[in-house]
Formats: sequence, C-alpha cells, structure tokens
Amino acid sequence: MQKKILNWYLMKELTSTTTNLYRLGWDERNGGNISILLDEEEIRDFLNVDEVLNVIPIDFDASFLKGHYFLVTGSGIYFKNIEKFPEESLGIVRIHESGTKLELMWGFSNDTLPTSELPTHLMTHIARLKVDSKHRVVMHNHATHLLAMTFTHPLSEKAFTKALWKMCTECLVVFPEGVGIIPWLVPGTVEIGKETAKKMEEYRLVLWPFHGIYGSGESLDDVFGLIETAEKAAKVYTHVMSQGGIKQEISDTQLKELAQAFEVEPRNGYLA
Repeated sequence: MQKKILNWYLMKELTSTTTNLYRLGWDERNGGNISILLDEEEIRDFLNVDEVLNVIPIDFDASFLKGHYFLVTGSGIYFKNIEKFPEESLGIVRIHESGTKLELMWGFSNDTLPTSELPTHLMTHIARLKVDSKHRVVMHNHATHLLAMTFTHPLSEKAFTKALWKMCTECLVVFPEGVGIIPWLVPGTVEIGKETAKKMEEYRLVLWPFHGIYGSGESLDDVFGLIETAEKAAKVYTHVMSQGGIKQEISDTQLKELAQAFEVEPRNGYLA
C-alpha cells in the first residue's frame, strides 16, 4: 500500500512541483505550503479510510469541509527535500466530524505536523468551493518579483493588477479578475486566514505584502501556471523599471480587444 501511494500520479506531481518551486527560488528553506482537496473514491485505492493514525486539533471550525480529505505539506519541511522524504514531508488528513480536528490518514512521520498556514488554506478552500465547484488546490510561495513589487508599487488592487496586465499580453487572459491584496498580518494566524479567504471569494490570486502570494485553482498545473504568469509579469516590470521606466505600453483599448478576442471579462471598472 505504501509503495502504491508513492507511485500515485498526484503524489508524483506534487513532489515534482515542490522541487521545481524550490529550484525557482520561490520556496526557500521551509517557505511555502500546498494543499490539495482529494477525491474520496480515489483515496480508497491507497488507504484504509477506517484507520486513523493520529488526531490533530485545529484553531477554527472547518465543519463545512467535514469528511473531506486533503494532501498537505508539513510544517518546517524544506521543499527541496519533499521528493526524497515524502512520507515525512507530506500528509493526508481528513476533517473530523467536529470540524475542529484533523484525522491523519497517511504521512507526517517523525511527528511532523501540517503546515502552520493550514487555517488559511482551509478557509480558502471553503471560500473558493462556494464560488467554484471545480476548485481543488491552494498554493502559497514567495515568488520573488511579486514580493519585490509590494515594496515599490502602490498597494492598490486596481493599480497593481493593471501594472501586471500591461507587462505581458497573456496576463489579462490568465487572471482577468485581477489580484487581491490584504494588509500585512502575522502569518499562521486565523486573522490572516480570514482576510485571505474573504479576498478569495473574488480573486484566485491574493498578495501578502512583504511576504508572498496565495493562488488557488482546479489543479496543481492550473495554480502553478497562474502564479507563474503573474510572477513573469512582475519580473518584466522589474526589468522595465530598471531600464528607465515605461515608455510605451498596452493601452486599455487594446486590453479590451484582447478580452473580447479570448472571451474573458476583465474586472469591472479597471479599464477606462
């Protein structure tokens, strides 16, 4: 059973993704976390769902998700090591009937705990599932150029979004709803989870100023690509500003033409 779960396509995809995130420099040390909502029927191919290895309390009521399974990265684990030590670095948990506990079904050996950002992840899953039944993945990392922009660019959601839209033609197509931004808050708290989840009702990307980015979507590829696209735009912005600033750009009229061609709806009020 253990060998079978480690050969599961989703396990391989997650370990490959975390290794790539480390390689890109977005998840230094233990600076990142991922959670994936799992299909119970698929889980039964790998786990005895009647065998609970441990019960872990959580700091808020996740009753909306009771009975749901999640594949989650661990607290304090290094992304560069996940591919080598998946059973220690990852865990599959089920939300207890009470909503205030996790049932550990697999992984987190050597007393590893789920990521300290799990409250934010679960709150985000709840928020996204209410608006998108296909939602499955939440990813947090420290994408370098997006993080840098929070120090140099006004933290207005409209201004920040438009700056990214205008850096790469594909950005409006990939995240037409824009980028949400919350105030700086202490990570790992219920407070930052609530603020992030509130934004996730309208956005799939939420910036934590001076810290990193949260992304959500239907699959690992979907979320990785979402963050990757925004990060590429932020990198271009950094190069442009270092080369003397913007001399010409994609106009609002051209962005409207782009939206029409790709049948997406830009966030209302963002384009002149």
